[in-house]
Amino acid sequence: MEYKILDKGFLRLVDMMGDDYAAVKAARVSYGKGIKTPEKDKNLIFYLMEHGHETPFEHIVFTFHVKAPIFVARQWFRHRIGSFNEASLRYTELKDEFYIPDHVRKNVVEDKQKAIKVDDEQLKQKALDLIESSIENSYKVYKELLEMGVAREMARIVLPMSSYTQFYWTVNARSLMNFLNLRADSHAQWEIQQYALNIANIFKEKCPWTFEAFLKFAYKGDLLKGGE
Repeated sequence: MEYKILDKGFLRLVDMMGDDYAAVKAARVSYGKGIKTPEKDKNLIFYLMEHGHETPFEHIVFTFHVKAPIFVARQWFRHRIGSFNEASLRYTELKDEFYIPDHVRKNVVEDKQKAIKVDDEQLKQKALDLIESSIENSYKVYKELLEMGVAREMARIVLPMSSYTQFYWTVNARSLMNFLNLRADSHAQWEIQQYALNIANIFKEKCPWTFEAFLKFAYKGDLLKGGE
């Protein structure tokens, strides 16, 4: 399962352990019970979510392969949940792959966490030209440093935050829901929102009861309302 995101990024579900029934069985093990009828099992998931009994959802685990701009990855890694392994620019040479946005945003004075798209086409094109020119120059300097024999670990310091990186992220459903609360929300940066929305699509497909209960009782963001 793979989603193309931004201009060159992607999100892949590469492994998964458990599903809705894993949470049900984990919740019922304390009193020696297991799977019952689908209706009762779904109701249990809703009860757990409504009353904040979230540890059973830690028995559902996802592993994602992510390709994203470095500035998105750094926001992602601030979530001290799950396990991360990232490609190293100390040992590998960066490919000529950078995030080039198709729009420009400006800050909202009233809300420092929000930004809105620029409608002025002349300003937009000038900004995008400057971004692309800066990226091209940075990569040119990076390649020149490598050709001079400068170590990759030093040459990389000239690279921009728009450089693409790849990483694996293994996370349980409880922590994934925390991620969605913060990143599937209009206060998050637009680029990471795109990854969060696609993670939500995978979560909904693989754990439909848990996802439905999450939206009804635990979701605090504003982009997934209505079950999108």
